[in-house]
Amino acid sequence: MSSAPLPPLPPVPGVTDDELQPAGRSMIEVLEEDHDRLVRLCSRAATEPAASDVLVATLARHLAAEQQYLYPAVRSVLPEGPAIAERELAANADLLVALRRSHSTTDGAALQSITERIRQHTHRAATEVFPALRGRFSNGELVRLGNRVEIARSAAPTRPHPGTPSTPPLDKIVDPALGVVDKVMDVLSCRTTWEEDL
Repeated sequence: MSSAPLPPLPPVPGVTDDELQPAGRSMIEVLEEDHDRLVRLCSRAATEPAASDVLVATLARHLAAEQQYLYPAVRSVLPEGPAIAERELAANADLLVALRRSHSTTDGAALQSITERIRQHTHRAATEVFPALRGRFSNGELVRLGNRVEIARSAAPTRPHPGTPSTPPLDKIVDPALGVVDKVMDVLSCRTTWEEDL
């Protein structure tokens, strides 16, 4: 098994990292749940205008978390990982550009385009990326990555910011800073960004 691109846990005498089972959900579970939520929000956005803001925020948070933790993990353990990561980061950058354009319009065709891109993104992850990662990391490593993904999502921007750094370490600095600005703008504009608040 390969080692996750994470700092080592603090040493515990007589216990190895493999013997520790951190609490939380695996990165794959967290991202699969996001994918389900994104597909659901695409359907809701077609009939509920308020769901459009939530879709944008959810997708922005999701892509930021993936670029910070999923793609570095893919690069580190899969033989074809660097090529997969570059392909997915390029697709995500195109998706952010399209999302930024579509967010300023009420055009139904723009939403259809975003929906199709999201479906392609979730399909590639479910059929290529996630199966390849299973078995490459221990359950404990996947949970540690899952915990970091959840933290990254909570600090991530809620609006598309194409052109920002998409690889560590700069993305881990820029995304939370943009997230603060976005969250202030969300509060000032009374923008809904969570599906639970619809």
